Amino acid sequence: MMGVNVMKNKFTAKAVLFLGIFLSSTSSFFAAESENAGKINERPVVLTVEQAVDFALENSRSLKSADIDLEMKKRASSTGWNVLLPNMQLTGTMSRANEYSPANSASAQMINGVLAVFGQQTIPVAEDYEDEEARWSVIGGFSFGWNFSLAYIKQIQASRASYESQKISYEQTCQETVLNVKKLFYALLLQKESLDIQKTTLLNAKNRAEQAEADYKNGRIPELSLLQTQVSYENQKPDVEKAERDYRQSLDMFAFVLGLPVGTDIKLDGKIEPSYVDVDYDTLMQKYASSSLALKSLDKNIDILKMNLSALNLSAYTPALALNYAWQPAYMGDAFSFAGDIGNDDKWYDAGSLSFTLAWNLTNLLPWSQTGQQAKNLKQSIAQLEINRELLTENQKISVRKAVDTLKESRAQIDSMGRNITLAQRAYDATLKAYRSGTTELLDLRDAESSLNQAKLGQMSQKYNYITALLDLENTLNTKLTK
Repeated sequence: MMGVNVMKNKFTAKAVLFLGIFLSSTSSFFAAESENAGKINERPVVLTVEQAVDFALENSRSLKSADIDLEMKKRASSTGWNVLLPNMQLTGTMSRANEYSPANSASAQMINGVLAVFGQQTIPVAEDYEDEEARWSVIGGFSFGWNFSLAYIKQIQASRASYESQKISYEQTCQETVLNVKKLFYALLLQKESLDIQKTTLLNAKNRAEQAEADYKNGRIPELSLLQTQVSYENQKPDVEKAERDYRQSLDMFAFVLGLPVGTDIKLDGKIEPSYVDVDYDTLMQKYASSSLALKSLDKNIDILKMNLSALNLSAYTPALALNYAWQPAYMGDAFSFAGDIGNDDKWYDAGSLSFTLAWNLTNLLPWSQTGQQAKNLKQSIAQLEINRELLTENQKISVRKAVDTLKESRAQIDSMGRNITLAQRAYDATLKAYRSGTTELLDLRDAESSLNQAKLGQMSQKYNYITALLDLENTLNTKLTK
């Protein structure tokens, strides 16, 4: 029995470890939902790997969050030109003077002198402020301002590039979701295969115990042989029960990943049968090295930083144009009668203006200015990303070479273990026949059974390794290698 346990741990370690990562991050969620687990979806949900991927893409919370990010970037890209919109403002002011001053009085008398020449209505002077209505004034306003800088063009281009970068990030999120779901699906199949083998072994032990009991009653075997078969059977029960619990918990975690209610009865429809491909490192790198989404995303981020740097330089080394127009009608009659005088040109005058300004901030030209420091930071950020790109390129080469080696090794191991299974099956059948005839011991039968199980799980584990290595390779190169 110990040999079976060692064999099981050896060939399911990767799958259990992969599933354990997700289980540890979601254990608190499962604990909160466990009381409702038995009430959900009494009918089993049968899923192929393609259906599992569709469920995840439709219900993934990370993808829904990525959808929101993409929509925000899209909106920013489509309205990036709004930096060219003018600033328009409409105002209306009605104010009351608390007290007059001699200066105000002199100014008012001078203005009245000019207005009198043209026969216009005069404004209140100092002595008039004893009248409450004379303390009030009404002024309206409409202002129009438009600014333009060559930096705006680069800002618009950067917003569009940012949207393109977000689309790549969204595609990466989708690919990662598909990759993780497929790996989980096949890891569950491997775990199920291990469980089925343990159940078969347990059933064989049960049959041997029942046969031994019958043989003991008929006096064909001693009591020691009966006790050995019974102990062997009872020792295997806890392991099988634990394996069943682990598999059930893994299915709960898988349901959570897919967006299904925890406790959903999931039945997996699939086999661990890889589609074999002939791969060559040099050929793959030549065809698909530049297809990597990670590299594309990094290149796009470098382009965005370069656009931001160009915008910053244009804002520092070129002047900006400002166009401003203000229309400011002021009322010169009685403050509380202004509504009735709207349209009467004798009671209103325009205090607004039109201006064109060309401004150039010379401080920004200084290398130690805030703009100069921002430019230096952007240059260093670009340099960092370019270094990261070199590292990513080298890591890609390592990942591709490792995946190619794994595929070749796993395929060779699968073929070799297929022959081992045939030999182990023949050895087990012969040992079982000998055991039933009483010419061999129970320990020999258990060793033969353990060797057969080890060969079966070994081949299944190598098939799982082949599938996951191929999935990783396709994800790294952003291409489909199987038909």
